[in-house]
Amino acid sequence: MRQRGWVLLLGCLLAGVPGCERLRQRLGQSTEAGAQPVVMPVPRGPETVILPGGVQAPASFADLAERAAPSVVFVRTNQTHRYGTRRVLGRGLGSGFIIDPDGLILTNHHVVENAARVDVLIGKDRRLRAQIVGADPPTDLAILRIDARGLPALPLGDSNSLRVGDWVLAIGNPFGLANTVSAGIISAKDRTTEDVPGLDPRGFYSFLQTDASINPGNSGGPLLDMGGNVVGVNTAINVQAHKIGYAIPINMVRELLPDLIGQGHIERAAIGAVISSLKPVDMPRIGVDSLKGALVRQVSEGGPGAQAGLAVDDVILEFNGREITSPWALRWAMSLAGVGSVVRLVVRRASGQLQELQVKLGDASDLPTLPDEDSTP
Repeated sequence: MRQRGWVLLLGCLLAGVPGCERLRQRLGQSTEAGAQPVVMPVPRGPETVILPGGVQAPASFADLAERAAPSVVFVRTNQTHRYGTRRVLGRGLGSGFIIDPDGLILTNHHVVENAARVDVLIGKDRRLRAQIVGADPPTDLAILRIDARGLPALPLGDSNSLRVGDWVLAIGNPFGLANTVSAGIISAKDRTTEDVPGLDPRGFYSFLQTDASINPGNSGGPLLDMGGNVVGVNTAINVQAHKIGYAIPINMVRELLPDLIGQGHIERAAIGAVISSLKPVDMPRIGVDSLKGALVRQVSEGGPGAQAGLAVDDVILEFNGREITSPWALRWAMSLAGVGSVVRLVVRRASGQLQELQVKLGDASDLPTLPDEDSTP
């Protein structure tokens, strides 16, 4: 358990992969980068009451909790840790939820990391051995498979449609207390490494922030909207605060699921450069009057960006015709654009000139690591 101001709690296109075609149809989206998910029909939400001051609130979360609880599972692991030459065996616990009736379960990678054995408890007395069929440490996601059919799967919602202040429900197994339900609101969106200290700088983060109570053991459990749709995967908390929790938006998950299930991992593309947000202190040096775009701080020698003419202090304004609103948005879009694909960047030079660059993306795993890699696409 890490403590740096926060704590981790906690392609299906291949023929013959069991359950993939059904899941692809349920997700209702293309695997192309930037594709917008088609949201499944939303069940009717709970009745509301008016609190003092005119605030509208659900009369009860009971129906929603009762409907969703059978889809939330208890994940137990036997884990192996190495300390020098010693190997230490331990046990872990977390949460997960069923995303396909034929035995696919979504959870956090850190819940099953280093696991020699994974078991899933469904309900009070149904315990099944699980296999890890896909894992992606940079987003802290993992897919499990159990040998079962006809399971109650939760529908996936649309995290992009959430508004700050919307009601949400978290279900999981904090401290081993099975099927614990807590309610709260969306406190903020798009929380990244700039907001959450201690995150792995190589990871991909755009967390939903919630004040629904989340504790160790909740990791991998669902964050639900009032229609019973999963809008996030509960993942982390700020241990120095009261009720500041973080969940991975389900729209991020949607883009990764086909490859996680079909090939077990994510291949990411990159240009070999360190980028960051523009800071006010940068503006006089590079002659800009806006903080829009992503600032190039380092370029890997011989990498795809360098070969295309990308330079330090360039400001990337567009990626394949899409305006760049943040370095995180650029990293995410570029990472899923496809190794070997050619993309178009519009950059503003330090001289003030706008220039278009054609970049052939490389494999992120083959590019050299750059220092101060706080946001490297």
